[in-house]
Amino acid sequence: MATTSSAATPAGSYEQLGIRISKIINAPTAQKARSALIFKLEHESPEDWAQLLEEIAENDNVTLAWRDDGGVQIFWVVPKED
Repeated sequence: MATTSSAATPAGSYEQLGIRISKIINAPTAQKARSALIFKLEHESPEDWAQLLEEIAENDNVTLAWRDDGGVQIFWVVPKED
C-alpha cells in the first residue's frame, strides 16, 4: 500500500510573502475599494519584495503608488464585461 505524507512542505520565503499579500488584496474591504495598502515586513527579503511588486505591476489595470512611509498602495480597475 502506498503511503502519502500528510505534512505539507513548508512554503519558501517568496511563497509566504505571496500568501500574505494575497490575503490583504483579497480581503472584502480591499475588494470593495479596489485598493490595498501593503508594507514589507522586517523579516521579508528585499529581493522577494521587489520581485512581487514587479509581478503585480505587470498586470493590466493595476497601478502601484509608493508612499513616503514605505508602503505601496495597489489600485486596480475591473474591466466591464461586454
